[in-house]
Amino acid sequence: MTGFFEQMTSSLNLLNSSIPFAQMLGLAIRIFVAGVCGGLVGIERSRRFKEAGVRTHVVVACGAALMMIVSKYGFADLSNAAGDLLLGTKGADPSRIASQVVSGVSFLGAGVIFKNGTSIKGLTTAAGVWATAGIGLAIGCGMYFLGLFTTGMILLFQMFMHKHTIGTDFVTNEIDITVEESTEFQHLLKQQFREWHIQIVESNIKKKNGLVKYQLLVKVPKQIEFDEILDFMEENETIKSFETHGEY
Repeated sequence: MTGFFEQMTSSLNLLNSSIPFAQMLGLAIRIFVAGVCGGLVGIERSRRFKEAGVRTHVVVACGAALMMIVSKYGFADLSNAAGDLLLGTKGADPSRIASQVVSGVSFLGAGVIFKNGTSIKGLTTAAGVWATAGIGLAIGCGMYFLGLFTTGMILLFQMFMHKHTIGTDFVTNEIDITVEESTEFQHLLKQQFREWHIQIVESNIKKKNGLVKYQLLVKVPKQIEFDEILDFMEENETIKSFETHGEY
């Protein structure tokens, strides 16, 4: 086992002789910690029903940490141990190219973001495009280990998040409820929505012939089953009709 680890360390050092593998591990920890911190911020944002949730924040944090490391250490191989510039690199400023990639790829990411009603789609995909640019920069400047590490970390986290919900992911729905005119139902509905953590984005109330029609645009947590909402509506005798349109 020790021999295998030494062989792997030697191979990685050959891939990027300017930075020892032990230092690479320290830099990888920075990316990991950045991802954790980004995830914590994402959980708080997700619980407040914001479009940019946990996955988006993790991907951006990892990508930003990787690009910062590339900016600081990615061009160490332009000079030898004595500090002399290698052949062909005199007057070169490769950091300019890296900085333009960071800003230029942002325009590609913006192309996959679109608005559907009050929902914004494509934020995580756009963040993924931007982070992938950072991975390409890392590989291009010889930081193979960090590029592979960031790729694996983002992939594993994305797959985990698709199976397990952290924070509060939600869908947007339009709900139309017609009830007999009563102030009690309005209080009951608000109380139930608070228990379900449903957020009302827009509301329109119309009164006619003793009936009240509520037209609501709401954000519903994905863990709330539609049958649960339907049962609540059917059990309330004051409700005359109930319709929903959206992502359910």
